[in-house]
Amino acid sequence: MKTLIPVAGSLPKRCAPRTPRIRRALQISGLTLAMTVLAGCDSGHQDLQTWMDETRQATPTVVEKVSEPKRFEPFRYRVSDQADPFSLGRLRIMVASASSSSGASLQPDLARRREALESFPLDTLRMVGNLRQGNTQVALLKADTALYQVRVGHHIGQNFGRVTRISESGVFVRELVQDAAGDWVERITELQLQESGK
Repeated sequence: MKTLIPVAGSLPKRCAPRTPRIRRALQISGLTLAMTVLAGCDSGHQDLQTWMDETRQATPTVVEKVSEPKRFEPFRYRVSDQADPFSLGRLRIMVASASSSSGASLQPDLARRREALESFPLDTLRMVGNLRQGNTQVALLKADTALYQVRVGHHIGQNFGRVTRISESGVFVRELVQDAAGDWVERITELQLQESGK
């Protein structure tokens, strides 16, 4: 028995294609085999495609009717002989008259002499009792450790507070505070009677 040892770069004579026609025929048959295999993979989706087409045809198409757009009618300012509503001078007059009518009458009296309880914030004052002297109701307010007698008309708190009414259960105070626009506004606050346990 004879052993053939192939030399590098050469094929045995029986494996090597003999002509370019045979080589071309082998390429075409390999390509045909590959296409046949790939075409066989696609046949499994035909039933799915058929179902989707049937569903698409059976589903009714709903089209909502869009209403006609409204026709825009531009506004023509035909009153050129009257006062301009956007005039800065007119705006200043309106703001001045509004502020004079609403908040100008509410102003704290800065010239009067300050009372002792005006140095304490209102939330630090506690009503601990009340008593009656003749026809006058007097409230007992505690600030820190000192006890003060307060009557209607006295000033307390740091926001120009003035006592307007005293009852057995509380003291009503009208304060003057400034709002965001800088105008003075009234605020009514009540100091309620604190029980001895508090």
